[in-house]
Amino acid sequence: MASHGVIYVHSSPPAVCPHAEWAISAVLGTPVSLPWGAQDAAPGTLRAECGWTGAAGTAGRLASALRAWPMLRFEVTEDATAGCDGERIMHVPGRGVHRAITGANGDLLVGEQQLRAIRAECTSAEDFGHAIDTALGLAWDGELEPYRHAGDGAQVAWLHQVG
Repeated sequence: MASHGVIYVHSSPPAVCPHAEWAISAVLGTPVSLPWGAQDAAPGTLRAECGWTGAAGTAGRLASALRAWPMLRFEVTEDATAGCDGERIMHVPGRGVHRAITGANGDLLVGEQQLRAIRAECTSAEDFGHAIDTALGLAWDGELEPYRHAGDGAQVAWLHQVG
């Protein structure tokens, strides 16, 4: 089943950019050349974003491939398809990866079992609030937000997975 989403490389050292392209190429099975531009939120780094089309589950494979370079700040989204939830995967250096299910409007969704576990493990309102914030990826969002705004109006390329 075909799906689509977006890869946002929010910041990358210039020397790592070709490696990120090769990683994406390996997942999609086609050569990739991203439209790199300056990342004003982190001078000396570059940013790029591109749409992709591929099999359901491609977002996870793309994020896994990009994690090989822990200095990258990135997000990978996959839109929901019939029978498959959407997802957003965020990576921040030093914080690691946050992966969440997304609804049709792009909101992050916290599942029933996650909520049950949070309820069972938390012993105070403060613990509960922190666990909900973690489930929603608020720390990742907070760190990525300046990088997102620095990319407003950037050119987006489209990539297609080879069948």
